[in-house]
Amino acid sequence: MEQSKQRIVVKVGTSTLTHESGALDLRSMEHLVRTLADLHGAGNEVILVTSGAIAVGTAKLGLAERPKELRMKQAAAAVGQCRMMHIYDKLFSEYNRSVAQILLTGDDVEDPDRAEHLRSTFSALLEMGVIPVVNENDSVSSAEIETGRHKVLGDNDTLSAIVAALCHADLLVLLSDIDGLYDADPKTHPDAKLLHRVEALTPEILDMAGGAGSWRGTGGMATKLSAARRAMAAGCDMVITNGKRMEDLYGIVEGRDIGTRFLASKP
Repeated sequence: MEQSKQRIVVKVGTSTLTHESGALDLRSMEHLVRTLADLHGAGNEVILVTSGAIAVGTAKLGLAERPKELRMKQAAAAVGQCRMMHIYDKLFSEYNRSVAQILLTGDDVEDPDRAEHLRSTFSALLEMGVIPVVNENDSVSSAEIETGRHKVLGDNDTLSAIVAALCHADLLVLLSDIDGLYDADPKTHPDAKLLHRVEALTPEILDMAGGAGSWRGTGGMATKLSAARRAMAAGCDMVITNGKRMEDLYGIVEGRDIGTRFLASKP
């Protein structure tokens, strides 16, 4: 499991990046950036998939609540993207790291030619020691924020798994507001046990996910297991862990039992 250098995709959710008010949680962001910069300095290649654009844009625009109209959500996302990249660039620069912004739509990953160009772009950036910062392009794509229609990406758990497969990553880490996958809902079963290793997505494992609305955040456990299926099929391990403990990333990269690790089907 332990490798000296790995290609790592880290996905961070809105609940980890923002306060309840929707404003950015700068301490959490700074801790994330410092940890990723350190892992990068140790020789790993790092790709960050970030959520939070609509929440941050809503706060930046001084709106009382998250917009309900699609065009207003997309406008908030455009403002939020700009704000988030400014802060990521500033924080990573403090550790002498360069970042690049990549905004994706479903068409970018579904079309073979565009996907190949995308793979080449990631490859060139990683070769030059740049940390790509990825998000769904909410300003033009409504896959995540407008429900009930055909979704390709649909949420950033899925997006991060697609990016991990596209870039032939060794490890995908989903930083969430939960510790991992339990054998029962820990909110209603205090004796629920955290599963540290999952080798196959059996019907029993899928049943543990519960409904999409049973967890805070847009994804829910069901979308995380769907992301795990994609990552595992692409030969990439995936870990679900709590974003409140950024330093756990070190142990996860070393292969320790932190969170829930979904083991890839190695060829």
